[in-house]
Amino acid sequence: MIKLIFTQLIFLLPLITSCQVKNSNEFEGYWYAGKAEISSYDLQQARYGEMRQGDAVLVFVTEDFSKSKQVKIENPQKNPSDAVKILKLNLTKKFNTGLYEYSLMQSVFSPIDRKNYEHTFKVSASAQDWCGQVFSQLNLQTYKYRFLQHSYFESEYDQEFILEKELLEDELLTLIRINPKLLPLGDISLIPNTLTARLRHTPLSTEEAEASLNNKGEFSVYTVVYKKDKRSVQIEFQTAFPHQIESFSETYSDNGQLLTTTARRRKTIISDYWNKNANADAILRKELGLK
Repeated sequence: MIKLIFTQLIFLLPLITSCQVKNSNEFEGYWYAGKAEISSYDLQQARYGEMRQGDAVLVFVTEDFSKSKQVKIENPQKNPSDAVKILKLNLTKKFNTGLYEYSLMQSVFSPIDRKNYEHTFKVSASAQDWCGQVFSQLNLQTYKYRFLQHSYFESEYDQEFILEKELLEDELLTLIRINPKLLPLGDISLIPNTLTARLRHTPLSTEEAEASLNNKGEFSVYTVVYKKDKRSVQIEFQTAFPHQIESFSETYSDNGQLLTTTARRRKTIISDYWNKNANADAILRKELGLK
């Protein structure tokens, strides 16, 4: 029996290796082509107990990242031991609340090599409205995350503290794009979304949750339900590579109302957007349905 199993494994080995190479080539061909994936979303944002219409944008792009400085490396060949490939996500949301407007942005810097680097290196988040602005940042240290925040609110003021090294809710979108099999299931501990904590004026701390993954054929849905306040998060993505994010949503109590913020994909383009800064390039914004 053992000999039979060994023979079968030897027979399957070329097929397994072939699949790995094919998947690797597929990943590299999509993400290392020198362009970014840009997707626009129809946004329904809960704020002050009411729903607001707006736009969300997800920009995914690979970069060389400095482990020591935790910033993008302009010349990785100069110090290759300090450079690591990351998948960066820039997420923006824009919506109005009555007279005034909100602008939210979050940047996530996740290592692609999850075998050697288990945790996202850095997350920065900012929120601007007509009252003022707030900026926060998480930086991975050896065993902890260092959290830094500057706020115009007296109750929040300037903060700096240490959090245990846990999964970040902010990195769920990048994990899906790197490999959905990395998503944890069952009872998990994670640090909640930095932008949501800002909007709710809640302190950032590790929380317990339950996570599940439901495969619905063409699309899969990853769900996280926090045990403390029953806040829930759902991410719908394409089951097949490149696992595009079809929609993402979160449900929680906002001004006493249980409301669900939802962003649903409108349009996706592939572009080296950093080279598209002429007035004539504004046509690409129209293609994305953005003003």
